[in-house]
Amino acid sequence: MEFEDIREPDAKKPIIIAAMQDMGNVGSIVVNFINKSLGTAQFRNVSSSRPSFVYDKGGYIDIPEEKWEYRFAKDFIVFGGGRSQPQDNQELNDLCQDVINIAKKYDAKFIYTVGGYHSSRKFGKFPTTYVTTTSQDLLKLVQQLGIETTPTESVITGFNGLILGYAKLNQINGIGLYGELIEPRIPQYRAAKTILETLEKLTYQKLGDLHELDMKAESVENRFKSDKYMEDV
Repeated sequence: MEFEDIREPDAKKPIIIAAMQDMGNVGSIVVNFINKSLGTAQFRNVSSSRPSFVYDKGGYIDIPEEKWEYRFAKDFIVFGGGRSQPQDNQELNDLCQDVINIAKKYDAKFIYTVGGYHSSRKFGKFPTTYVTTTSQDLLKLVQQLGIETTPTESVITGFNGLILGYAKLNQINGIGLYGELIEPRIPQYRAAKTILETLEKLTYQKLGDLHELDMKAESVENRFKSDKYMEDV
């Protein structure tokens, strides 16, 4: 794994949002939306020489570039994006530690991560975001805001869970926001929207025009319904 500094960010006590590709593409959708909306600037790259998949180009394979970015804007550092997340445990832990190092360097007080929450509940066009925290004191503050917390005990795997463990070990406040979804194979823009709405409530920051995500959700859902119809014909 290689780390490359591009510039020194103008960041003092920022909020860190760190998330990677996961089910329903939720982590990447949220990260990409925030970067676009806030006009963030890149300041650090992370790349891996151990790809988690290859492309079959129709008779020959191509190796994807595994790369993730740190970007910044006023009050924020955003980490993540990319096509996937490391499947190698050492690289996954190295990434989490690097985020912690950046958080300490710029005196960040909060790390937020986001992802999908696989549900069997019928919620139509209005999924819920469930939140978990790194301490019971923080949990009480979240509950006072009327935000739903994760309803059952579970194991959170991958970067979008493990980073909270690293935050807790380093005495940094951490909150995970997980948007409800049923179909993890298609992009879940409604889950991403409800996460962003909850993030705005937690951070007291406006993160952009969320109606854009409604339109993208409608497009994906219509295409998915059409594909299902063709399969049933």
